[in-house]
This record gives sequence, structure tokens and C-alpha cells, in this order.
Amino acid sequence: MNNFNYQYNFSEQHKELYDIPERQQKANKIISVLKEYFKGDLKNKKLIDVGCSTGIMTKLLSEHFSETAGVDIDINAIAYAKENFKNENLNFYVKDAMNLDFPDSSADVVNCSHIYEHVPDSKKLMSEIYRILKPEGVCFFAAGNRFVLIEAHYKLPLLSVIPKWMAHKYIKLFNKADFYYENHLTYWRLKKLVSAFEINDFTKEIIKYPDKYYANDMIKDKSASQYFYLAIMNLAYWICPTYIWVLKKKSL
Repeated sequence: MNNFNYQYNFSEQHKELYDIPERQQKANKIISVLKEYFKGDLKNKKLIDVGCSTGIMTKLLSEHFSETAGVDIDINAIAYAKENFKNENLNFYVKDAMNLDFPDSSADVVNCSHIYEHVPDSKKLMSEIYRILKPEGVCFFAAGNRFVLIEAHYKLPLLSVIPKWMAHKYIKLFNKADFYYENHLTYWRLKKLVSAFEINDFTKEIIKYPDKYYANDMIKDKSASQYFYLAIMNLAYWICPTYIWVLKKKSL
């Protein structure tokens, strides 16, 4: 793992990954979507959490699954997770998301929440997720759109939209980082990225029912922002800032 495009110490630059209430809210969103998809209990299923970082979300997710593994290349984050979250059904590993080193068809569910843009090759990532999923297994896939006004990680306008060489200079100019690692995709390229899977789209459902899916930290029910985003979904889905998909493994 000596590629310059790897983000080895992401948790050191993003302290929100240690924010327990925020991570709990995100974990609840994932669980609510998966319970809706599976129509009930997840206790008989095995989960692999790809890009687990500090393990806070992984620990919360593990309370709903029979067996859970969290993986990340961030050594310090994994050390924090191992030190703070111990359970018989929970393990953490330093692993490359593009080479997961789990057996074929070994997971019922994979969580890949805002991870694709952080790896050097998102195609290899999705190929590995496909490989380790059991037949009919699913991946919870939360994905940011390249076409957003404010880039989510560094809060700079149009950072993900402009050419990469320009983004490197832009992010360094504002002392946010020395290099812009993230590789966001447009809606159409995201669809191509996950073409081996059947897409079950929960994006609009979550916007319509934010309380049910623990999304009320971002969208209030019957608010102006809710109506605005529903309008975007209907008129220009390709500019929706985030997509929430449950990807079902298809037979090739």
C-alpha cells in the first residue's frame, strides 16, 4: 500500500470521525434502511463495514448483526477501534478496500458509506464487494455526487467539479490539505460503477420520510428544504447531492 493516492491517516485530518453522537446518527440511518429492505431482523446476517475508520459506527451496526468486521487502511483509527470496542461478534482489521482478503461469498451485507471516492480505484473496490457478497447479498451504498456546489469533505465551493490539477492547487491555497485525493463521480458514472448490481434506490424515500430514516439532522419533515430536494429528485435527479442505494448482487 505505497500508492500516493492512498489516504492513510484520514482520521487525523477529520476529527468528526471521533464524534460519537454524529456517528450514531449515521449508523441509525444505515440500520433503518437495511431493516426496511430486509423487512425485519438482521440478527442472522454477517456484515463487513468497508472504510470503518474509528469503528464507532461499526460497533453500533454490530448490535444488529450476528457477526461484524470493520476494515480500513487507517492504522491509528483501527487501533482506536480495537481499544474501545470489544465484542465477541466484532473484529477490526487493517485491510485495503481494493483487496479485502475475505473469502468469496462470505458476507450477507457490506456497508460502503461514502467510501468510493477515497480509494485509488473505485472499480476494484466494487469488484471486491461483489466478490465477498453472498448470492442475493446487498451493499448499503451511500455516494456523493461530483456535481455539488460545496464539496462535503473540505467545504470549498465547486472543489469536486473543477479539473483535478486545479483542485490540488485550490485545496492547498486554502490550507485544507496538500493534495485532493477524492475522486467523485457523476450520477451517470456512479450507475456504471455499480452496473453489476441491482439498484434499490432509497434516496427519495429518505427525503420523504426523514424521521423514519433518522435523516432529520439534515432534512426536517414538511420543511422548505424537503420540498426543494423532492423537486430536484423529480426534475433533475442527476444533481442530487447524495444517493442512498441498496445494491443487490446479481448473478453474472
